[in-house]
Amino acid sequence: MPAALKGGARGLLLMSATFGVLTAFGLLLFRQVDPPLSALMLGQKLGGQVIDQRWMPIDRISPHLLRAIILSEDSQFCSHHGIDITEMRALMLKAELTGDEQALRGGSTISMQVVKNLYLWPGKNLVRKGLEVAITLPMEVVWSKRRIMEVYLNIAEWGPGIFGAEAASQFHFSKPASRLTPREAALLAVALPNPFDRVAGNPGTGTQRLAERIESRAKTSASARFRCVLADGISFKANS
Repeated sequence: MPAALKGGARGLLLMSATFGVLTAFGLLLFRQVDPPLSALMLGQKLGGQVIDQRWMPIDRISPHLLRAIILSEDSQFCSHHGIDITEMRALMLKAELTGDEQALRGGSTISMQVVKNLYLWPGKNLVRKGLEVAITLPMEVVWSKRRIMEVYLNIAEWGPGIFGAEAASQFHFSKPASRLTPREAALLAVALPNPFDRVAGNPGTGTQRLAERIESRAKTSASARFRCVLADGISFKANS
């Protein structure tokens, strides 16, 4: 092998090893310590975007929002181990067969979205999807489901520079996240896939219709679906 190629291979291995070590350290650290910002926030900040993010413990965020997000984003959150294997295989096969990496859109669990926002870069391709999977699996071992949801609620994007449930609730509804109503929670949840087009505080007809469905499902869904994010010994009535 030419010296230049050997040097390139060593450099790639060194970068991969460094990324792996930093990621592992971050997973252990952020199990207890709240991340000061995510890769997505950092990228926007470097681009000149003003960031509004206020960390809020999960106990001070309305349970209505927890339920709405699980129903809207990842209904099997409490039962899977970070990855929906069946759906992921189907999406990756479709991407390989069609050559269209946009086929990878969707299939991301809440856990994978935490990894993507916290560690990785925007965009959709097989390399990033592979890294999502590689980091999500150990994260699910190191972190509890409740911790994963807490981090997700604090780094999710809800508008230009608006990150986290508290900043989103204040921006869209002028109230703390602890006081969100079932309808407001549903609006925030359905806005997540595209918070620039789906504005929770000023929803269009389509966004309102989606929110109505999530709110309706939240009233009838079994509590077991949300058991992993509720504090021990605390029950939650959908209509409360």
